Amino acid sequence: MALKAFTRNYEDNSTEAGFQFTFYCDICNDGFKSEFIESKSYKRGGLFRGPSKGISVGASLLGNNLGYSLERGADILSERFNGMSPEWQKEHEEALERASNEVKGHFKRCEGCKRWVCLNDFNDEDGLCVECAPRMKVEVTKARAEKMVEDIKAKAEQTQVFYGEIEQSNILCPECGKPAGQGKFCGNCGANLSMIKCPRCGAKSPSGTNFCGECGNKL
Repeated sequence: MALKAFTRNYEDNSTEAGFQFTFYCDICNDGFKSEFIESKSYKRGGLFRGPSKGISVGASLLGNNLGYSLERGADILSERFNGMSPEWQKEHEEALERASNEVKGHFKRCEGCKRWVCLNDFNDEDGLCVECAPRMKVEVTKARAEKMVEDIKAKAEQTQVFYGEIEQSNILCPECGKPAGQGKFCGNCGANLSMIKCPRCGAKSPSGTNFCGECGNKL
């Protein structure tokens, strides 16, 4: 029995010289190409009805757009094969059926969604595709991995990884009393910041001095 449902998601790689088809999984779109079947009518030279008709070498039915409807696919087939001899047309039909039977061992039909899927996307235990019946072991492993990532992130948020000091000194100018910036001179009044003015007696001391040299006040 040919896989008639495959007419919605296969690529026709046939040429004047022979027939070949690629069938795709309805879930992952992985493809399986059938064996090339040589055209007997081509070898005998009775291929075309007219001199300007036929199909192009390497042309494909659906290309990369695997979602085309059956009706559109039929239209394209009609356009591509218009002008081919009746004998070639019959060969093509037989070749398609033979090819679908050839690759059917690589696919199974899901009784839930009625799609044809490759063996990697079929759950044998439940007789459905993995979207209708996900594999328990796969889902458990996936869930465990996701939870592990969540736990790692949660643990990381509770872990202190930096022990340095996070502070920024804000130097006030001894002359104008405003933030002076990080330079050697005040960004507001231009005073030399290498000297510190004692707030008690007004005496100036070198930058970095802890106590005033005149009155002993803590700077």
